[in-house]
Amino acid sequence: MGRASGRVLRERANLSFCIVVIFFAIFSVILLTEILLIDQSSRSRRANRNGGVNSASHGEEYLVYQGGGDLDLDGIGGRGMLGGRQQRYSGLLPQAPAMAQFTINITARDGVWQTVAATRYKFFVFSAYYDWRGGNRVIRVMGATKTRGPDRVWCLLWYQNNNSTYSITVPAKVIRENWNLKYSACFILCSLRLNLSVPGSVSIVSGGASSTTSNRLVVNHNYNTSRPKPPQPPIEKMAVCVKPLHFQYNQTVQMLEFIELNSLLGMDHIIFYNDTVSPSTDCILRHYLKEGRVTVLPWRLDMVSQREIRTEGLFAALNDCLYRSMYTYSHVALIDLDEIIMPKHNYTIQQFIQWMGQRINTRSTGSYSFQNAFFYLQWPDDVIIRHHMYESSLMTLRKTRRRAKLHPHKQRSKYICRPEYVVEAGNHFVWEFVPGHGTLNVPPDAAILNHYRVCEFGGDDCVKSASVVDRTAHRYRRKLVQRVSAKWEALRHQCSLPDISETMDAERKARLRQQMLLAEATLPPNVR
Repeated sequence: MGRASGRVLRERANLSFCIVVIFFAIFSVILLTEILLIDQSSRSRRANRNGGVNSASHGEEYLVYQGGGDLDLDGIGGRGMLGGRQQRYSGLLPQAPAMAQFTINITARDGVWQTVAATRYKFFVFSAYYDWRGGNRVIRVMGATKTRGPDRVWCLLWYQNNNSTYSITVPAKVIRENWNLKYSACFILCSLRLNLSVPGSVSIVSGGASSTTSNRLVVNHNYNTSRPKPPQPPIEKMAVCVKPLHFQYNQTVQMLEFIELNSLLGMDHIIFYNDTVSPSTDCILRHYLKEGRVTVLPWRLDMVSQREIRTEGLFAALNDCLYRSMYTYSHVALIDLDEIIMPKHNYTIQQFIQWMGQRINTRSTGSYSFQNAFFYLQWPDDVIIRHHMYESSLMTLRKTRRRAKLHPHKQRSKYICRPEYVVEAGNHFVWEFVPGHGTLNVPPDAAILNHYRVCEFGGDDCVKSASVVDRTAHRYRRKLVQRVSAKWEALRHQCSLPDISETMDAERKARLRQQMLLAEATLPPNVR
């Protein structure tokens, strides 16, 4: 027995010794590698100073993304780029694609997903915007790619007569709100040197073997670039941004209610992103499109929602909508179809903004944050609602009981922002402002976010929460019923809409089922 114990102890001692030796060996390899890399970096810097790097083959200095903050562009034509911290990289530079290999065989498009060819991982681009803020001049491209270790790409700038030039080579700047999924929305920032004018279009290309450009994006100017400053839209021009419509969205009554109620609140325009909707919903949207009241952009992103990227790539949609609205609308609300920003003392959002400005200094306000108030659909309908078929079909009129306790700001809150003061938009709050601007947390006695949904954790336990009756939305009752009923009757045959009474129970059940499935799929709870 004693011999066996001694043998076991010796074996453990030998094993421990081997582990220590292996550890020191690995540590030595890492240390040696670091020393060699530092030495290589020093030689590269000396070579750069002595003209050893052929700058013509790379266009400009190569930058590598390091996180959030400002971009040091000394010697490149600017200081501090909005939307990402990048640092000089002076190691071995990857070979830039040869200019001659690109052929002009694609028409520039805007607001449609296009592929970046020959990348290791999925890489798509959607739109491009000229962004001059912060003293820099960049083409900001909206895209989606790998969250960690995205492919390095080049910006190919197209001018008149199809003349082209390279801009700076930068990896994608991943948008912060990505839920640690494999893919994320991103910005690609294409720096314009001082001698470069704003191009008409831009292509994002990789270093892979490809004889043609697989994408070409129209560069949206948003204003006349010859002016020293962009125009300031009047305060009465406001818009709404809605995340992508998906799951064959077919809530036709809810769609009409959302559009008409936001119109009563003073919103001039709504921007939708269409992944999949039902034929009836598509017909309704086309009607409003002809009236000039909505914009509908196709949104078919080849990434698996919730497994590869968050909710149909909603953060790319929100940021595209932000930049698409910039210099056209003074304020933009980023909300969902089951949400309404409800002022307490004012009839319209314009009146609310002016009312707030009379009470506090809002000169530096970049966004107004509204606390979330759940109006759970499991609570019974309001007892004072008449049995008028249209009135009783509208969710904002039926559901007036809400949870007494509101969520704190940044938890399920939504916001209205000044687009020109925002660099990166999130779902519940702004991630980055232009320096000198920030968020105003609106007190709940001034305005809140009415959020109509089922219990967020599944089941019906939420109805046990302390609650109050809030009929603020009833101030719009008469006009809202008139507008929705008029639209429904006008579109009934054109869009194959049934009698309104036939849709009520079916839509309620469908909405409950859809939101319950969403609640089960979206954990942790601080989701929407």
